[in-house]
Amino acid sequence: MCGIFGYIGKKNAAQTTLTGLKKLEYRGYDSAGIAGVQDNKILFSKEVGKIAVLEQEVEKNKLDLHIAIAQTRWATHGKPSKINAHPHFDENQTVAVVHNGIIENYEHLKAELQAQGVKFVSDTDTEVVAHLIAKHYKGDFLKAVQDAIPQLKGAFAIAMIHKNHPDEIIAVGHEAPMVVGISSGEMYLASDPQALAGYTKEVLFLQHSEIACIKKDKVEIYNSSEGKIDKKSEQLDLVHHEAEKGKFAHFTLKEIHEQPSTVRAALVSRFHDEYGTAIFENLNFDVSELLRVQRIIIVACGTSWHSGIIGGYMLEEMARIPTQVEIASEFRYKNPVIPPGSLVIAISQSGETADTIAAVRELKAKGAKVLGICNVTNSALSREADGVIYLRAGPEIGVCSTKAYTSQVTVLSLFALMLARMRNMSKQEGQEFLNELKALPEKIEKVLAQAPAIQKIADKYAEHNNFFYIGRNYMYGTSLEGALKLKEISYINANGYPSGELKHGPIALIDETTPTVALVANKATFDKSLSNLNEIKARNGKIIAIAEESQAAAVKKLADDVIVVPDTIDPLSTILSVIASQLLAYYIALKRGCDIDQPRNLAKSVTVE
Repeated sequence: MCGIFGYIGKKNAAQTTLTGLKKLEYRGYDSAGIAGVQDNKILFSKEVGKIAVLEQEVEKNKLDLHIAIAQTRWATHGKPSKINAHPHFDENQTVAVVHNGIIENYEHLKAELQAQGVKFVSDTDTEVVAHLIAKHYKGDFLKAVQDAIPQLKGAFAIAMIHKNHPDEIIAVGHEAPMVVGISSGEMYLASDPQALAGYTKEVLFLQHSEIACIKKDKVEIYNSSEGKIDKKSEQLDLVHHEAEKGKFAHFTLKEIHEQPSTVRAALVSRFHDEYGTAIFENLNFDVSELLRVQRIIIVACGTSWHSGIIGGYMLEEMARIPTQVEIASEFRYKNPVIPPGSLVIAISQSGETADTIAAVRELKAKGAKVLGICNVTNSALSREADGVIYLRAGPEIGVCSTKAYTSQVTVLSLFALMLARMRNMSKQEGQEFLNELKALPEKIEKVLAQAPAIQKIADKYAEHNNFFYIGRNYMYGTSLEGALKLKEISYINANGYPSGELKHGPIALIDETTPTVALVANKATFDKSLSNLNEIKARNGKIIAIAEESQAAAVKKLADDVIVVPDTIDPLSTILSVIASQLLAYYIALKRGCDIDQPRNLAKSVTVE
């Protein structure tokens, strides 16, 4: 969740590290800090708030370093404060540590250290690491780290410097992303390989408690039991993207408007018109394997879980394969039954979602084959999965996911089509489905053209603090995603429900102060959805309906406000309806004056439990 960046070499390490840290700023954070070694002293600055505030402090303190580590923190243990911000130190400030992840046994370790007279100053789990290394240090920095790491439990990525070793950064990666960037006469360190774009393409990934001893002209890799590892570097296909909002007020709005292009990108070269089917690069599954699939398990979190719900409906309806959709954070603690013929689809925008990666490892240990769907090459999911489908959505800077969701649904649609054509779907049916898919970008543009009208509706309802989102069939997953967008960026309590569940409890809360966003653009369940609207109106509830053009006349008789989207087939209806929901959430948040691109308490890549 947090971002780590480090540098050792000929450039100004403080400036280089801060620049690298800014590439990770989109992930979400509450504080930031930097530390380096100068004249055998640890020098540091840390601040609550944005990197820009830290940068001013660094300039004020005139930090002129050739070695530095830095971090953006997303609070897990201890509230955001200067004391709790990283880096953390031992009592004598001989060691500086930055850390992503969670040290699960930190309370036990802290109690042991306190019993030995060690004084702690922060509320974090990270400070334990600094004290442990200082305790084990007897002149050999690497040995101290090797002795300390086996005592830690959890998933973590750690970077450390020591005042007596001014030419060395030591980094550890254990079930959390950490990558070393190799260049001539200088070395980089990051928690996300994309942060190395523009610096180097030669990298080493750290995993399973591997320890990197990093100097400006070499990197040596060790395991925690002192053995040196001969680990080959990899070449990454990294593209440096400048984060520019262009004409848009926020990255979130820009990314909403990019969706005609990102859906096209997800489709291009992935279908065969003549045969009415889909084709994928990097799938690494042959036809016989896919024909043997008897059951599919989809694991994901958050927005990716919502796209998985849509994918599950499509796979069962189109390919007639039983599909189980699971929240990865819960599934990882089950003891699942994985019979022969099971295929796992793991979905993660970043490819680094800790709960999803943990579920994947558990499932692979039980013999399952895993297909990853993600947006980031060289991510943990792309390395763990047996095959991968990339979204091709480009960097998503806004913390709340928008274009990644529609790209996920597009990719899942293609995959469901491919499996359906292998089984029971005729060529003509496949061609008709493809025609609807290829028409989506133009229809998305029609939804986006309604932004001014949607803004007026948003302004009308922005003062309300509670919303319901309801939908049936494909609109159920869409209602969950719509409610999540509103929660994330406007801080409004919004809850998504299957429309049929409204009467089983939630309807008790319906009144004139609690608007309902009714997603009715699902032809198979439209008549039932109208009945739900009548139930709401009978209780003086306000209704904002998102309906297809062919449904608009009937819906306008019941709804207070209607957002009209183009007609499409039910499996693809979520894409157009969710974009209308994204715009509604955006403009409500704008009216309320919220920090839309970086909402409070949220992080882009959730690399902790």
